[in-house]
Amino acid sequence: MYKMIVIEDDELWLGSLKRIFEKTYYVDLCKSAEEFLAKYFNNHYDIIIMDISLRGSIDGLELTKKLKQNSPHSNTPIICLTAHALTKDARNAKEAGVDLYIRKPVPIEYLKETVHNLIMEKTV
Repeated sequence: MYKMIVIEDDELWLGSLKRIFEKTYYVDLCKSAEEFLAKYFNNHYDIIIMDISLRGSIDGLELTKKLKQNSPHSNTPIICLTAHALTKDARNAKEAGVDLYIRKPVPIEYLKETVHNLIMEKTV
């Protein structure tokens, strides 16, 4: 079973993402950058779903930069799932290193298909 880690500051979205994916993936949930880092470096994950706005000392874009530059798992795909809707937000996310930028709300089937496809791309 593939492993996913979700970092999201909104409890409703955390619960929703867990319900969407828990039958297909092992899902770890985090509410802050610090909680994410504690879990991430002690486990192997096949995909990361991350919001831009996070609890803690850094936001999702800074966290993405840190992972892509300094991590032994820098090839782990990152989906930025966010309510930030400006064109500059999408550009900043791509520059930070996210593999895919998706604005909330998102159709569930599209999200499930996208996660599956990114994992398959990275494991081939």
